[in-house]
Amino acid sequence: MKLSELKKGERAIVKKIDGSKEIRQRFASFGLLKGAELELIDYTMTKSNLEIMVGNTLLALRKEEADNIEVEVI
Repeated sequence: MKLSELKKGERAIVKKIDGSKEIRQRFASFGLLKGAELELIDYTMTKSNLEIMVGNTLLALRKEEADNIEVEVI
């Protein structure tokens, strides 16, 4: 399942991150790595952006970025 498919309040574990080396490094700098636990906090009204909590870090991602992250709901 893609991160962009999670529902508000669902928790998941990152299984795979696709994309360029640069985008994977950017995600890693935020703690968004394979095996990381996250929670979907909210979507924007148009669902074009989403807000997630990874550890103690609150991140905002574009839907296109979230489509590159495969997760497993816990």
